[in-house]
Amino acid sequence: MGEIDPAFIQPIEHRPKLSPIQAEGIPLIDLSALNFHNFLSNPSSLEPLVAEIGDACKNWGFFQVINHGVPPETCRKLESASRKFFAQPAEQKRKVRRDEVNPQGYSDTEHTKNVRDWKEVFDLMVKNPTLIPASPEPGDKEVMDLVNRWPEYPSELREACEEYAKVMEKLSYKLLELISLSLGLPADHLSGLFNNHISYIRLNHYSPCPLPHLALGVGRHMDSGALTILAQDDVGGLEVKRKTDGMWIRVKPTPHAFVVNVGAIIQVWSNDKYESVEHRVMVNSEKERFSMPFFFNPDHCVMVEPLMELITDLNPAKYRAYNWGKFFVTRKRGNFKNLNVKNLQIYDFRINEESS
Repeated sequence: MGEIDPAFIQPIEHRPKLSPIQAEGIPLIDLSALNFHNFLSNPSSLEPLVAEIGDACKNWGFFQVINHGVPPETCRKLESASRKFFAQPAEQKRKVRRDEVNPQGYSDTEHTKNVRDWKEVFDLMVKNPTLIPASPEPGDKEVMDLVNRWPEYPSELREACEEYAKVMEKLSYKLLELISLSLGLPADHLSGLFNNHISYIRLNHYSPCPLPHLALGVGRHMDSGALTILAQDDVGGLEVKRKTDGMWIRVKPTPHAFVVNVGAIIQVWSNDKYESVEHRVMVNSEKERFSMPFFFNPDHCVMVEPLMELITDLNPAKYRAYNWGKFFVTRKRGNFKNLNVKNLQIYDFRINEESS
């Protein structure tokens, strides 16, 4: 069967089962109603859809969307360019390798929970350049521009990525507005926090793994941003930790659908009404897999805390405020290499009920 570097080997308790449970019940939501309604001016016309979104966020933290308005050709062009890029020799890909100063570009050494992931990635900011904090230090007010590193080959990657970014940004705002309505807030209540958002696109390539029972494409984790919208090929591998029993459930790919998951920021904003759930990626010994997550994140200066409109005497705030930009930079450093420390999580900002 072969061998793998010990850095990829998961602790025994987190190793994957090679006979996964197929997902039943993860909501599949039809967004076609958005094409016929202006829900900013008439939100009541979309009440059934808003209710579906709210139920999915509360009960699963994950859902799939169809009839979302993103042209299949736009996805196909970016996936094609992604396949061409990753098919190159390693020395060519490493010409646009990322580093701790600029985490944009290529990497094959990413870690999750301090275990190396069986994957290679290429990260690109939606806004180019993007303004972020220069360091994770709380007292450091300096900011810096993140600039995308574009490879020479394939030449069509930049155009495909920029086209994809435009339509995905539009879809992200629609989903954010639906989630806002589902929380009983105005549709555009959260939109102003994303004027200079630090969102990014990731191109993932998972090569065949000789020992898939020992490694993971991505280890168990929650996404730290607001929303993640995933396009994936037909190979599959995404698993979600079901809230009701903690079982790992495989998400079967649905043609032309996106998989959407609630990020930690929405968990904090909703004061735990909606939870970001753990997920991971399985690998296999036969087929390579490609996916393209779009991470929708607010401005770097946003202080993330429970929304005051949702806080009452019976439902007090469960989190202290934290700066999203500093959190983002800290997590990026943890992805870059094994820091031998626990990854920063939203639970580090949780208010102890006994002291509140």
